[in-house]
Amino acid sequence: MEEELISKKDLLDETGISYGQLYRWKRKQLIPEEWFIRKSTFTGQETFFPRERILGRVQHILQKKDDLSLDELAGKLSEPLSQHQVILTVAQLRERNIVSDSSLERFGRPDSEGMLLTFEQILNLFAVDLLLSKGELNLEEADRLYLTLGTHTPGFAGRNWELFFVRKMGVSFYLMALSGAELAFDEGVRVVSRLSLADLTEQLKVRLIS
Repeated sequence: MEEELISKKDLLDETGISYGQLYRWKRKQLIPEEWFIRKSTFTGQETFFPRERILGRVQHILQKKDDLSLDELAGKLSEPLSQHQVILTVAQLRERNIVSDSSLERFGRPDSEGMLLTFEQILNLFAVDLLLSKGELNLEEADRLYLTLGTHTPGFAGRNWELFFVRKMGVSFYLMALSGAELAFDEGVRVVSRLSLADLTEQLKVRLIS
């Protein structure tokens, strides 16, 4: 299954930014060149973007552009996550509003405020919290998602993965695969949500540098 994309026209309509802003941000390297994807359509060549990443990036730029120059903002966004503080305590996640209190209480321990979490552990918490906040899974499904991520993400060894949360006849399950893998689901299977390491990392990075 291909990554969900958004057309340039829909991006401009949905975010309210102009064509000029978009391409100025591209020149300033606020938006990566590789996010501009040219595809053939029935009207000719059109530009598309990875939907979740570009919407999150545009929202962040709009929030920060009055506080930082575009060059300063580009510098922060271009830094690899290894240059940010990605080993945080549960208390820091709470204070910086990276993960909600309810998720921290459910997946942490009563005495865990000072416990250090690695980037991978933070990412797993962030992913579960994201879907809970969207109302796309119940608490039992959240428990299984947290277990699934903790068990299987180490096996991808840094390669970009995607996770599919699907339901059929009221039964839900998760499927993880390398990004871009061709997947076919049985008739009647509904894909409730789809997460990718690239999208989650982008969204978490924005939170960490805010």
